[in-house]
Amino acid sequence: MTGEGAVLLDELRSAIGKYVVLPNEEALTAVTLWVAATHIQTALQHAPRLAVMSPTKGCGKSRVLDVLYETVHDPMMTVNTSPAVIFRTIGKIPPTLLVDEADTIFSPKASGDSEILRGLLNAGHQRNRPAWRISGPEHKPTPFPTFALAAIAGIGDLPDTITDRSVVLRMQKRKPGEKVAPFRTRYAAPELNVLRDRLAAWLGPLRGTAARMVPAMPVEDRAADTWEPLVIIADLAGGHWPAGARAACLAMTRHEAVQDEQTSLKTRLLRDIHRIFERANNPEALPTLDLVAALIQDADAPWAEHGAKGMNAYHLGNLLRDFGIGPANYRFDQGRQAKAYLRNRFLDAWARHCPDLIQAEALPEPAHGTSPARPTQRKPLMDGPAGSLPVGPPGGPAGPKRTL
Repeated sequence: MTGEGAVLLDELRSAIGKYVVLPNEEALTAVTLWVAATHIQTALQHAPRLAVMSPTKGCGKSRVLDVLYETVHDPMMTVNTSPAVIFRTIGKIPPTLLVDEADTIFSPKASGDSEILRGLLNAGHQRNRPAWRISGPEHKPTPFPTFALAAIAGIGDLPDTITDRSVVLRMQKRKPGEKVAPFRTRYAAPELNVLRDRLAAWLGPLRGTAARMVPAMPVEDRAADTWEPLVIIADLAGGHWPAGARAACLAMTRHEAVQDEQTSLKTRLLRDIHRIFERANNPEALPTLDLVAALIQDADAPWAEHGAKGMNAYHLGNLLRDFGIGPANYRFDQGRQAKAYLRNRFLDAWARHCPDLIQAEALPEPAHGTSPARPTQRKPLMDGPAGSLPVGPPGGPAGPKRTL
């Protein structure tokens, strides 16, 4: 016989799925359990982050936060806040942090507060990791709690240290035919608030039991720490939820392992291309075929064995597509025209994914009376065939629009 908890989680799962289209059934299960876990935060040893990431606008990440706001324990919604505010908000009974537009918080141009906030979110994944600050008129060292469940939404990837502590939702635009109910707070909130209150009533008396539970986990290490609160909720509910939670855990952690491998490969590619441009004295552009040949010739790199017969122009374009980088028609010396990759198209990706390379490019000022040498190049075709691109700063008026 299905118990109260299992029935309640089933209803919550249906309500969440009514308003948002999540990547798969496992993701819907995970979000349902995460919402429930916010109501027993004081019994948990770890506070999993819910990373809601989308490649572009319009994928539903903000709608996920809207639904969470009406169902989690004591939501604290923020778009642009200071670490000091969060330090002073988290207490013995912490709120549930809901952070939107995280891509602006963690962008290369963000203020120094972004690193403090990143550290706070990392430390708050585990209990008893306070942040120490000088506080009060006597300037005494004071520990501020950091432990709180947090959902963090943004366009593009979040910092690795955060995703490593997260249940990750990789949102996509809805397919034709995929429908959701319109979310209007006036009508949706009462229904969701009833579920929120029922969750609190069900789980409140079970906090002591939850604190003592050591569930069998299908994963290890940090992944086990992150998913344990969700599995505890599932085991408390019973019915089909214990098996469903562990299946979701395995499927989603394996998917992220594949994503990590692909991300590492793409980051390696960015670094190798930076080195190739540097060896060529940083020209404005390199022919696609020359760039591919240089990648393959690196004996220490994986490109000679990439694909069935090694790296080719198609593979290169496919790997760089997620960074918004593609080839353009370009006119080199002596009027030669060829498909090429423009160096300035890589600047944004290098700044985001390989910031140490950009910092290393800072050179000393030239000696008085001299000027730095500039390689002789021709300008890109301005009126060439389709696909021609002018030189310009990434995302600027003369460059392609970067899709986040």
